[in-house]
Formats: sequence, structure tokens, C-alpha cells
Amino acid sequence: MNPTSQNIGIIGLGIIGSRVAENVKKAGQNVFTWSHSPRSQANFMTSPRAVAEAAQIIQIFVRDDEALLSALRSLQPALTRDHLVMNHATVSKAATLAAAELCAQSGAAFLDAPFTGSKMAAQNAKLVYYVGGDAALLERARPILELSSQKILPLGQIGDAMVLKIVTNLVSSITLKALSEAVAITQSQGVSLDLLKIALEANANYSTLIGMKLPTIISGDFEPHFSLQNMLKDADFARSLAASAQIKTPALECTAEAMRAGVLEGKGELDFSVIGRISD
Repeated sequence: MNPTSQNIGIIGLGIIGSRVAENVKKAGQNVFTWSHSPRSQANFMTSPRAVAEAAQIIQIFVRDDEALLSALRSLQPALTRDHLVMNHATVSKAATLAAAELCAQSGAAFLDAPFTGSKMAAQNAKLVYYVGGDAALLERARPILELSSQKILPLGQIGDAMVLKIVTNLVSSITLKALSEAVAITQSQGVSLDLLKIALEANANYSTLIGMKLPTIISGDFEPHFSLQNMLKDADFARSLAASAQIKTPALECTAEAMRAGVLEGKGELDFSVIGRISD
């Protein structure tokens, strides 16, 4: 047993949460988990509240606002001043602030800590955490966050990190929409997609995202690393933030419309790079 091991709670065992749990466990920590989908594994608890009764540091990887606030309400009766809760789910700014308030009502500490990185980053402990909140709390959390990440970025107060996660996902979704259109035009003109790849790699617009997703668009292998429905959810959060500030976002609106069509076509569980195959 690791002499510095702690009891860590992980709520939500989807693509990311399950892999984070494995990395934290491999590092010698005592991991207590809960998820809507029951899992046959050691220390799978009966409820979020049971997780809080077993662990003082809790990491949350759920899908949306409702799931986050439901988990917090279950946790709340068991939370104390010794607890630190970190929300890693991409949710609305309003839900982030509401989650922080639910923790504060019980005296528990809270960090706004969404991440960037998908399935392979989680599997290889290469996530990047965006963290909003008190610097001293981040230092308490840092040894645990380091077990699943390559970088931890302090980014303002509670709510600030979530805004930044939402807008960076906005850039990702629009980039993939543009990339899929470039692929379609290239193919229509009888030009090899291998040549498109070579051209992009030498262009200033080339990015890690394009390098990851162009092969999936070319091959048609849309195994989910980050699902279309989750990217649509995040696009709708960005649209809401823009609307509250009376900002027009035509590129985002077009992209969100295409993603919504894909979800309606039954492609929501596929990787969001499937945006190029909507309404073929």
C-alpha cells in the first residue's frame, strides 16, 4: 500500500472517468466509485452519498447540468469541511456556480476543473485540467490531478475555467466542420486526400486536432473519443453565453445546426468528427 494513499471518490465512469479511475488506482490510491451504469468492480458504491462517506476528495465526470446537480444533492448530506469536490464535467457556467454553492452550504470546498483531452489522453494520463478556484485548494488537489494529467492550468475563479473550456470546444467544433468541408471539396475535385493531409501539415492552420481527426474522417472510423452529442451540448452552452451578452456567432450557429442534425440522424454516440458524414 502506498504510504501516502488517500481515499479518492470518482463519480461517473464513462469514457474519461473510468480511465481516470484506473490511473488513480494504479498510483496506489484507494478509489471509491459510483456511476449511473452499475459496474462490477471493487469499491463501487451504492450512491454518490456513499462515495462521500468513504472519500474526502471527490472527482466528478458526469454528462450534463442535471447529472452534476443530482450528484451534488446526493453528496450534500455527507459533505463536511474536510471534503474537496472537483467538477470535471463540461456543464453550463450557471450549473458550475450552483454546484459550488451546494458544496459551500455543507462547508465543503469546490474547484471548477474541466479538462481538455479525450479517450487516449485519459488512458495515458495526459489530460490537461483547466482549474478555477482558490489557489490553496488547487495545491491540495494537485497531487491527485497529476495522476491523470500532463498539465494543470490555473485559470481564474470558479466559473472562469468552465467558460474557457466551453469556448475552446467552440473552436474545436467549428474547426472540424471546416475540415470536413475541405475534405468534401477535395474529393469532389478528384484530388487525393493524402495530398490534402500533406498540404495541411505544411500550413499554418495545422493543429493537433486536425492531425487527430483528419484520419478518422478519411477512414470513416468514428469510434467515440469525444461524442457528437457531447460536443453539441457544449456548443449550446457557448450559444447561451453568447446570447446573454448579445453576441452574434454565425459560425457557431451553422456548426451547431449540423451537429444537431447528426444527433437526430442517430449519430450522437459517434465521435464528433462524424460531422463530415451528416446527411450524406
